[in-house]
Amino acid sequence: MQSNDARTLLQCAVPTAVTGAVAVVVGSLLAGGKGALGAAVGTVLTFAVMAVGLVILQRTAKHLPHLFQAMGLLLYTTQVLLVAVFLLVFKHTTLFNTKAFAFALLAATLVWIGAQARAYMKAKILYVDPESGEAKKSAPVGSPS
Repeated sequence: MQSNDARTLLQCAVPTAVTGAVAVVVGSLLAGGKGALGAAVGTVLTFAVMAVGLVILQRTAKHLPHLFQAMGLLLYTTQVLLVAVFLLVFKHTTLFNTKAFAFALLAATLVWIGAQARAYMKAKILYVDPESGEAKKSAPVGSPS
């Protein structure tokens, strides 16, 4: 993982973890232990799905840049389907408070997406590789450059 990829992951993970901690406290205050557990499960699910997605997308960008946009769309669809399967499996659960889970999942997802957008806007990622000065000098006269 490149340093800018790790930095992006960290810039997304920290605000999401803080949001999760706040959600657990609010869930425990409003719904007791099951609310805290629901908020924790929602935050962990968001963190796992989004972090794995970010790592997969970064590896795709590095190794198969021509598939980057298609992989992003496929990854987004897969993330939504994974969360939907989780929701279907735990639809009628009594293990945790489902409302605390839902609000924590929503809050953590929105914070992750916002942090990821901010991280990409702040990153100094080149769109093209600039030519080196030596490559221009060694080009034959009259060749397109």
